This record gives sequence, C-alpha cells and structure tokens, in this order.
Amino acid sequence: MSYAKIEDHGIVGNLRTSALISLDGTIDWLCFPRFDSPSVFASILDDSKGGHFRVSPISSGEVTHKQFYLPETNVLITRFLSADGVGQITDFMPVATDGEKVPSLVRQIHAVRGRVTFDVDCQPAFDYARTVHETRIENDVAYFSTEKHELILSTNVPLEMRGSGVGARLQLSEGQTSVLTLGDGDTEQISSVQADVLFRDTVDYWRHWISGCTYAGRWREQVYRSALTLKLLTCEETGAIVAAPTSSLPEDMGGERNWDYRYTWIRDAAFTLYGLLRIGFTDEAAKFMEWLEGRCRELDEDGSLGIMYSLDGRSELTEETLEHLDGYRGSRPVRVGNGAHGQLQLDIYGALMDSVYLFNKYGRPISHDLWTKLRGLVDWVCDNWQREDESIWEVRGGRRHFLYSKLMCWVAVDRALRLADKRSFPADRTRWLKVRDEIYEQIMELGWNEDKQAFVQSYGSESLDAAALIMPLVFFLSPTDPRALATLDAINRAPKDGGLVEDGLVYRYDPEVTDDGLSGGEGSFNMCSFWLVEALTRAGQADPKRLEAARLTFEQMLGYANHLGLYAEETGPHGEALGNFPQAFTHLALISAAFNLDRALGTRAG
Repeated sequence: MSYAKIEDHGIVGNLRTSALISLDGTIDWLCFPRFDSPSVFASILDDSKGGHFRVSPISSGEVTHKQFYLPETNVLITRFLSADGVGQITDFMPVATDGEKVPSLVRQIHAVRGRVTFDVDCQPAFDYARTVHETRIENDVAYFSTEKHELILSTNVPLEMRGSGVGARLQLSEGQTSVLTLGDGDTEQISSVQADVLFRDTVDYWRHWISGCTYAGRWREQVYRSALTLKLLTCEETGAIVAAPTSSLPEDMGGERNWDYRYTWIRDAAFTLYGLLRIGFTDEAAKFMEWLEGRCRELDEDGSLGIMYSLDGRSELTEETLEHLDGYRGSRPVRVGNGAHGQLQLDIYGALMDSVYLFNKYGRPISHDLWTKLRGLVDWVCDNWQREDESIWEVRGGRRHFLYSKLMCWVAVDRALRLADKRSFPADRTRWLKVRDEIYEQIMELGWNEDKQAFVQSYGSESLDAAALIMPLVFFLSPTDPRALATLDAINRAPKDGGLVEDGLVYRYDPEVTDDGLSGGEGSFNMCSFWLVEALTRAGQADPKRLEAARLTFEQMLGYANHLGLYAEETGPHGEALGNFPQAFTHLALISAAFNLDRALGTRAG
C-alpha cells in the first residue's frame, strides 16, 4: 500500500464513530465503537501495520477514481472507471434509532457498466495495531476476535484467509451488486434487500436532518456540506462534539506537530454550537447544552472547567506515544490522548458564555441550575483573568499574557452580564462590571503595539497573531475602529512584509518569531482564513473594497476544499491538506463566514 493524500478522503459516520475512505476504496481509519476508541483500521498512520479494509477494481488498464456524496446526505460513492467497465462502492453507516441492531458499516459493491472484477481485502489491526486477534470464517462470515472485542464481516461471496485477515475476489456483470457489512458481536447478517432498506433509511435520515437548515443564501451547497460534516462529528448518545475524528495527522509533514483531536474541546464545541444555531439546528445545540451542564457539575477542585473531555466526560486524557507506528508518511510521533488537557486556557470561558448567551437567545431559555453553575465560573474568571496561560493555540513553550485569552475573559464577563440582565438572574453585577472594564482597559493599553500599529499576540510581544481578527467579531471593538482596521491591515499582508496572509490563506502566527515550544513549521490555518473573511466583511460595511476583498478571499478558500467540500485543519505550501481531517473548527468558521458575508452582500444589493 501507499499513503493516500489526506485530502483524497471522504468520511461516513453513524453519530458514534466514523470512517475515512480514500479515493481508491480503502478504509484506512476507523475507531470502533466510538470516535475515541482505539483504532481497528489505521493504515493512514502506518500503511504496513495499521490495518485497512480495501475494495479495489482489478483492471488490465488505467483506472480513474471519482468520489461524491449522494446529494444532501453523508452516503459516499466511490466510482472506478476502467476499460472493463464502471464499478462503484456505496459506503454508509446506518444511524441506529430506538436501540435497533444495525451494522456499523455497509459497503455495496456494484457494476454500473460492463464486467468489473473487484478485490476485497480486510485486515483489522485492533488497539492501534497493538493487540493480536484470531480470525475464523464460517458460512461467508469472518469473525475477528480479541479478549475484549469481536468484529464481524458478513458478505455474500466466498471469503479466504489472508494472513490474520480475509479477502475475496468477485466479478460483477452490469447491474449486479454484492454487499459487505461490518459490525460487532451483536450484528446480524443481512441480505441485499435488507441492505437496500438500510440504504434508503440512511438517505432519508440525512435528508430529513438537513431539511431543518434555515440557510438559503449564496453558497448553500457548501454550507450544507459543512453542516452535515459537523453533524457527523456529534456523538448522539452524549451530545458531545469532537474536534476531528482523527489523530496525529501532521501539521508539518515529517514533523512533530501531530495531535489527537478525537475529544471535545469546550472552545471548539461552543463555536460549533454557534455555527449550528446560526442555521437553525437548535436540537443539536440543546443536546450539547445538556452535556455541558454535566461538565459544570464536575468542576476541578479550584472551581475551574477542564479545557477538553472524552465523549463520556473524562478530563484526564493522558498523552501516549505509539512508537510502533510510523506515522503518516513518516510523520512521528503518533500520539493518542492529549497532554494539553492539563493546560490553563482562559479563553474557553468566553467561548462558553458566548454560546450560552446565543443559545438562550435563539434556542431555548437556560435553566436556573445551569445559571448557578455558570455564575460560579464567571466569578472564577473574575478571580483568575490576570494569570498567564497557554491560550487557544495550546503552546508548549510556556505561559504568557496572551491577548486572545484576555479578550475572551472580557467576552465571558460581558455575556454573563447581558444574560443576567435579559433573564433577571441574580449576579454580582457591581464586581462583574468593574472586572469587565478593567480587562478592556488593560487590553487597550498592553495589547496594542504602537510600532506595529496592531494588537499583538501577547503583552510586550512583537508577534502578530491571527486570533486578533476575532476582536470585532465578538464586539470588543467596532469593525471600523481605527485600531481594528490597522490590525486587520497588518495581518492581511504577506509574510515577507511582516503579515500572516498568503493568497488569502492565513497563518496563526510565525513559528520563527513565536516560541511555541515545538520544532518545525506548519501550514496556514483554515479557520483563521475564514475569520479574515468575517473581519473584512464587517469592515466592508463602510468600505466596499473590503467587502469585495472578503468575497474574493471566501471564494479562494472554497477552492482549497477537497473534492467533496471537506477541509483539514491546515493548508500546506502546495495546497495540500495538513492536520486532522475533517476539522469541525474549519467547517463552523465557513458557515459563520458564509452567513455574514451573504447577509452583507444582500444588504448592499438591496
């Protein structure tokens, strides 16, 4: 095998876990049974040992690969065009309702034209390829068993042993279909007719869900795909939202910036909630608020909130290095767990309170019990906002007075005051007002660099940081405030001119100037590129040239999506996807940027 490019993948899921499927028909990432469970297939992190489930055509000539989603669904079709004919795989993960037992994954192999030969090769590698399993075949059903887990592959074609896995060779004439299903020990073998029923049910589920989207503006197709992707990253059981479904895909090819994102960050999830609320998905927002309320009942001993959690609410996510895996194209180390769970990131409270404020406004009124917990967190912010921390980028080079953290502490107190007034909740308004104003004054005095004519990354710093783009977006400054415009202009210069933007692609910061405790560089950060679109949009309300620049930048960013409209965390120097994939942060930022830009363009047109 060889590594498929990160961007040459689609994703399917069942709101418990998900699978990455490459253009050549290989499932090379699947954690089972949940997003944060150990992997069963992980050839994307080691193409020889990681495990895979491949269905590929065998042809005497060249094969062209195509991939697309059935419209308005998360049902993925991978098509192969060859001299022998046209074949395709329809991959989907049924969404179980009412406790019904359904396969975790269905792969329908179909000959569209001609006569197509397929090779099936299923090679599980349990527990990140650390646990040996036993394999047996009975009546065209393969059983892969360890002490803790059993995985079952069912099909309607004869299977053969291939090492510790199984395989098959099948020839299909035009119109014929074979079905492969993968599931756990409770999965029952299904017929082709039953598979068709599951297919229709899955299509109906996704189309019914997306029909609740209220967005009707420009770029509707891209917004729909982003919404469907965000829904895929939601855990139906708990309401938690993972930052990404993958681990250790590199931000710097061959480098050490490889992290596990299969957890719920308070920051990411709060922003995702905002994105879903924007386009009408209040049920998902309500489910997440329930999950959040659970975390507020389990605060740390000092009264603070953890920055990230497992899907079931654990905050102790010990980071571990998997030395036996080579990493994506040799990018090591491969990590599971995340050492940042023990960091202090003061900005999470602003993201949290902003999302709660919006949920109360556009979703449902929050409860008294939740307000009591939130009031305690705001009091904690008032006691701790002056501390140094690691902030949004989770630097490992030591704590500092990061501008973004101070800004979001201001947001936390400001939104709490607004919410208290709107709902007449009890609160220490006198103290909160005093602290909010103190934070504001300090940011304006210490966060502004007169020489740079910009707000900088941390107090006393010379470094620009794209996180400053959020200042007008959270209403700390007017988008036309001279300092906001000056910061926007400083960031929106090429790196060679001291800025952070290259052809509309925005870098978080310059690693050569900022000591983040890590070696190597990284790609541009896709979420920050959409932040630039929003900042230009808001500034463009008084300047048509900036609004035009916002639209151009947005259209350019759409061009960096993969063939399915999906984004990884970063974009590399050659336009390639870098980092974990797909990333919730990026897709929610796309939704927000599209919403606000469409509204601004519509207002001008009217």
